[in-house]
Amino acid sequence: MFYGIMVTGAWLIWHLVFRIRVVGKENLPRDGKGFVLAPNHISAIDPVFVVIARFWGKRMLIMAKEELFEVNPLLSWMFRNVGVFGVERGKGDTGAVEAAVEKVKKGQGLLIFPEGTRSKTGEPGKIKSGAFVVASAAGVDMIPCRIIYRHGHMKLFSGVKVCFGKPIPAAALDMGEHKSAAKLRECKAMLADAWEELYQQNKFE
Repeated sequence: MFYGIMVTGAWLIWHLVFRIRVVGKENLPRDGKGFVLAPNHISAIDPVFVVIARFWGKRMLIMAKEELFEVNPLLSWMFRNVGVFGVERGKGDTGAVEAAVEKVKKGQGLLIFPEGTRSKTGEPGKIKSGAFVVASAAGVDMIPCRIIYRHGHMKLFSGVKVCFGKPIPAAALDMGEHKSAAKLRECKAMLADAWEELYQQNKFE
């Protein structure tokens, strides 16, 4: 219930201060299967845009840096109640990742920013491995998502597009037991190509 109230409230507020357009919502799973949702990352409020763009459906897991839970207790409580969980970056936090994999296997969606941090230029940065490791281990599709700001960055009362691409099939993301570097590069290239295609099709003129 709390999640529904929060998402509805955010939807109303964000539509008042931003001109949000959602593209490709039909590409999001509706059959109860787990998935990995993989957006580019420009602004600290990107997760809010993605969650309210999706709007309906079971609460997603949202992977975030552990430092977010050190800001203050109220924010930490809110984060946890909307599905955010922290991962200690650079420390091989396998416990949190393995727990996420099990939940995704059981039908939950996972929102994870493959770049790991925000882009300073507005262009997608280096794609890291985590999202692909989870998708492969859980055996689920990956949904590319491109967030496009009219001015290249977040600005109040400006246009924002949240574009969901066609799923990258689980079979194409299966890295096998040994997780070869070549296969991982191939997976990253598929996501990068999907992001670029979404941008070219939906960029502001």
